[in-house]
Amino acid sequence: MTTFALIGAGPGLGLATARRFGSAGHTVALIARNAGRLEEMTTELVHDGIRARGFTADVLDIESLTAALYAAATALGSIEILQYSPVPRADFMKQVLDTGADDLDAPLAFSVKGPVTAVNAVLPGMRELGRGTLLFVNGGSAVRPNPNVAGTSIAFAAESAYARMLHDTLARENIHAAQLIIPGAIRPDAEHSSPDVLARLLYDIHQQRDGFRHYSEPLPDQPLEDA
Repeated sequence: MTTFALIGAGPGLGLATARRFGSAGHTVALIARNAGRLEEMTTELVHDGIRARGFTADVLDIESLTAALYAAATALGSIEILQYSPVPRADFMKQVLDTGADDLDAPLAFSVKGPVTAVNAVLPGMRELGRGTLLFVNGGSAVRPNPNVAGTSIAFAAESAYARMLHDTLARENIHAAQLIIPGAIRPDAEHSSPDVLARLLYDIHQQRDGFRHYSEPLPDQPLEDA
């Protein structure tokens, strides 16, 4: 079986998604900055009978992210599915009129350079396999800019453009790029955006390979945009 690589592994959506793909038979590579959290998540997945391993990396550090993905493919097998879903930092959330040019450096590195680095690392392996899935997870500001979170809105929009270009360009190679928009907060008790519900949705997107943009639920007061 091939490997599911999760960038931004955490105890909520990350763990639920790792468990969903792992239960389908994929090995799981967990990538995050916090080594202690990775160890806890790996232990939990292994206890559930899932082959998993953690790899420490910071998405703002291109070299460490590249090294982690190469190490994961070497240790666990070819990466067939990549999920990019790290949680943006709080300092990305300034209002638009308080956002200077320098304030965009980290958000753009986080949401553009990070994904580009990750895709470039896994794409050769997917081409060798003859198939692959690239999953990008974003909040509602990716499609409805919010002046209260200007850095994230700008960076998510750029990430969306990159992911859409991948979708259009790689389809002919049987590599599917898709984006999941989660308009609201991820909560265990949420009907449409609990970790388990979102994990199932991401797995369905991988399996069905239908369209680029998907929503966990409609944006408030606005019909769904293009899928």
